[in-house]
Amino acid sequence: MSKGAAHCGVSQSAASQHVQEVERRLGVTLFDRSKRPLELTPAGQRYHEFCRDVLRREEELGLTLESLKGVEEGAVRVASIYSIGLSELSRLQEEFAARYPAAQLHVEYMRPDKIYEAVLDGAADLGLVSYPEPGREIAVIPWREEEMQVAAPPTHHLAARAEVYPADLKGLDFIGFDEDLKIRRELDRFLRAQGIEMNLVMHFDNIQMIKEAVALGSGISILPARTMQAEIAQGRLVAVRLHAPELVRPVGIVHRKRKKFNRATELFLELLRS
Repeated sequence: MSKGAAHCGVSQSAASQHVQEVERRLGVTLFDRSKRPLELTPAGQRYHEFCRDVLRREEELGLTLESLKGVEEGAVRVASIYSIGLSELSRLQEEFAARYPAAQLHVEYMRPDKIYEAVLDGAADLGLVSYPEPGREIAVIPWREEEMQVAAPPTHHLAARAEVYPADLKGLDFIGFDEDLKIRRELDRFLRAQGIEMNLVMHFDNIQMIKEAVALGSGISILPARTMQAEIAQGRLVAVRLHAPELVRPVGIVHRKRKKFNRATELFLELLRS
């Protein structure tokens, strides 16, 4: 109830009163209040399905009216993880604006779990995430697989190498990701499979902070190669190829299942795929 109230921009008490008013008007109970968390009653489930159908039909009407205009306009809302946003979305925004000046592109940067929430809640049309996971209400469009490489400061002894093997990393100071992130779990699984133990000296929840720590000489890391291009050009980082072709970061586009895309969203999807 509190999450629903926050999403609608009202107080929890106002949301509760509204639900009670709907129950009074319909003559049924929508929630089983004896359970925690609250559960929908059979009548509540039917009303929930009815509301979703109304919203879906309203969305379809808007798309139909938009198509009758015959112009490439409208807005697309994108939620992206920071590493994609900082490395690519500014360029994509410029290209999208140049191609389709009548359309609008709104981008927000979030943690992966918040992106799934935004897509489910309808706050975002598309989500750009790594290690995308489909679900009962989430569909995934595969986008690409990014090569993972060793990130090292220019002064590190590995920086002069053209390629390193996993065994070369054994015992080195390592800067990793927070434990709750999928990329951390995948890297841990890879290192365990190789029998490699590293000295974890720091961990962060985003690639940008890890790159900064590596550039300052705090240790090495393993990161998607394309996320390091700016720092490499500045001479602050060196990316060394890792002899582990199976180690990649999959990146995908998530959206709510059965969602009808407007023309602006379809055009942005075409741009991403190209």
